[in-house]
Amino acid sequence: MKTKLVALIAVVMMMIAAGIAADAPGDTSALHPPAGSRMALVVFEDLECPACAAADPLLLQAERNYGLPLVRHDFILPQHKWSKDAHIMARYFDTQSPKLGEEFRQYIFANQRSIYNQGLLRTWADKFAAAHHTPLPMFYDPTGALRAKVEADTKLGWEMAVRQTPTIYVVSNSPQMPYVKVPEQGKLFETIEQVKAALPPVPATKSAKKK
Repeated sequence: MKTKLVALIAVVMMMIAAGIAADAPGDTSALHPPAGSRMALVVFEDLECPACAAADPLLLQAERNYGLPLVRHDFILPQHKWSKDAHIMARYFDTQSPKLGEEFRQYIFANQRSIYNQGLLRTWADKFAAAHHTPLPMFYDPTGALRAKVEADTKLGWEMAVRQTPTIYVVSNSPQMPYVKVPEQGKLFETIEQVKAALPPVPATKSAKKK
């Protein structure tokens, strides 16, 4: 009986380990804060994803409350019809200014329910462009360079075992806790506090010697 119990426990532990390994990112190169930051939020998102639209206000609130950089990555879900074009447009507005690209992403999330196809996407994008006095050309990615960036981000996500959107990480420069995947949107702030508590102390600066 005891032998069977030990064997059962071993099987369960193997299953748990396999589940953790399957969920762990294969490529962690994107999971670090930008230079000069101790922590950051990293999100893989799809502009046509309703869950991403719901998560965006929480991410922006966390960005404000904690002073954390928000690093966005494109992750296009195959079933979404106009998402890739929206991400390419966002990349175009990034070339005008990073602030404008960020505002466009928030704008698309806010109006997502009114965009049913690529034609309506263009209509809403033109409204945004006119309101910001930044014309959106008919061919806004003539060389395909912006599309290549979107596709490279999506490829990176697949290599990191991202399988759904939004996938959110809290990242830090802590060796003990370099990144933690947020298990669900409602636990974003709890996860931030968890990673924050693991940060190494800031080295004390030496006071200048009196002359």
